[in-house]
Amino acid sequence: MKIHGLQKMTLLDYPGRVACTVFLGQCNFRCPYCHNFELVDGSAPPVMETEELYAFLEKRRGLLDGVAITGGEPCLHRDLPDLITGIRRMGYSVKLDTNGSYPAMLARLLREGLVDYVAMDIKNAPEKYARTAGLQSMDTSPVRKSVQLLLGQDRIGYEFRTTVVAQLHTAEDFEVIGRMIKGAPAYYLQPFTDRETVPFGGLSAPSAAEMERYADIVRPYVACVEIRGMDTAAQS
Repeated sequence: MKIHGLQKMTLLDYPGRVACTVFLGQCNFRCPYCHNFELVDGSAPPVMETEELYAFLEKRRGLLDGVAITGGEPCLHRDLPDLITGIRRMGYSVKLDTNGSYPAMLARLLREGLVDYVAMDIKNAPEKYARTAGLQSMDTSPVRKSVQLLLGQDRIGYEFRTTVVAQLHTAEDFEVIGRMIKGAPAYYLQPFTDRETVPFGGLSAPSAAEMERYADIVRPYVACVEIRGMDTAAQS
């Protein structure tokens, strides 16, 4: 498998772990606010092969204790289980970032005990999913199935999260999202922050007051609801 990016150390991407972040290329979504669009559209060249990643991780034993796998969308790669198996053999725990559109792969990873933590994006209320994901249309049933897969298990840690864009999200959307993920242990709202890699201009973050209002709407449904990155968004 080709690895399209590697952040050698992070204290943020994997809760409770000193980790590295592995970026895989390709995605089936085209979110207009994506920070990693060079991975989505294929313009970012691979930086290493799987064996080089394993060699890096071998050298980092004792310094790192986790690996966060993100993208792109990792679950579209059929050899993802093999990659993770190799990582776990070295004693690392694995966190997966996913958009939830490949429930069969997610189910396999959960069934085989290959992931220790999952962070799943909830793009928007189902009726606005296609627009928010940058698609003409889409069937949201795979996303709903992935939500149910996570809600229906208690062996690993997981969270749901939404990148909130003023032009794409409303208070009504968060009422729908709250009902959709009812019973989840954690949900994080992340205000959009603009970067040079974002494919479309004209997008902005909601105000701090709006973000708090959206969080309050979801709180009756989810045990822990928090806002991440508000200071960063305010500075952008």
